[in-house]
Amino acid sequence: MKILLDTNAYSAFQRRHEFVVDQVRGSEEVLLPMIVVGELLFGFWNGSRYEENTQALRYFVKDPNVRLLPITWNTADLFGRISTALRKKGRPIPTNDIWIAAHALEARANLLSSDPHFGDVDGLSRVAFPAA
Repeated sequence: MKILLDTNAYSAFQRRHEFVVDQVRGSEEVLLPMIVVGELLFGFWNGSRYEENTQALRYFVKDPNVRLLPITWNTADLFGRISTALRKKGRPIPTNDIWIAAHALEARANLLSSDPHFGDVDGLSRVAFPAA
């Protein structure tokens, strides 16, 4: 099983959230979109432990089972399709989350997130966990 981490899932993993740790460790591949990396770095820059958090992230992505996902033409096309479908439903979600959903669909991965609004994205396979 491939799992794609949302920003809150990576944070929960670092806080040793038992369910999230089990999901990550039980996956054959862990995917991390560069959008998530950007959100994490934003948080690190605005926190008091930039060096420590950045070092932990760099260590995490060096794991051979972790793969960083760049934005491709297909990702962008899925972003447009998802955005259009959500607008037609009257169910907008944050823009970065649309990119994250597009990555999950493109990679055919389960999205690990505590955000319930991902349930509004058609065809998205997700694993929800309660926010701590």
